[in-house]
Amino acid sequence: MQNENYFRISFPSKSVNESFARMSVASFCMQFDPTIEQINDIKTAVSEAVTNCVVHAYPDSCGPVYITTRLKGDKLTVTVRDSGIGIENVQQAMRPMFTTDAAGERAGLGFAVMQTFMDKIKVYSKPGKGTKVVMTKNIG
Repeated sequence: MQNENYFRISFPSKSVNESFARMSVASFCMQFDPTIEQINDIKTAVSEAVTNCVVHAYPDSCGPVYITTRLKGDKLTVTVRDSGIGIENVQQAMRPMFTTDAAGERAGLGFAVMQTFMDKIKVYSKPGKGTKVVMTKNIG
């Protein structure tokens, strides 16, 4: 029988919850005895995805962030979703150094970091409806 397990969590889009999300996903992955490098990669990608929700999804308010994490066989899938303002142009947003931050405080590297540390990333978004980031990584 193939190993399969999952969990779901939700929390407010507050920056203090980013570390909670990162550690929750990392702790869940321990059942497959990943390497330290794999755990660090996963934690970094989850941090970036959650930070995007905190900073961009709800710019003037606080809203829910949802994470579903699934282990099936040697494959980890982490889905980070919000119901915030959404992304007008996903392809443009995924380009390294692209940012909507007029103040210049953000580097525009969130999606690039996620792509670097995970094997695959897909982003789905609709303006006014929210964004879903699905990241996968083979652990084994």
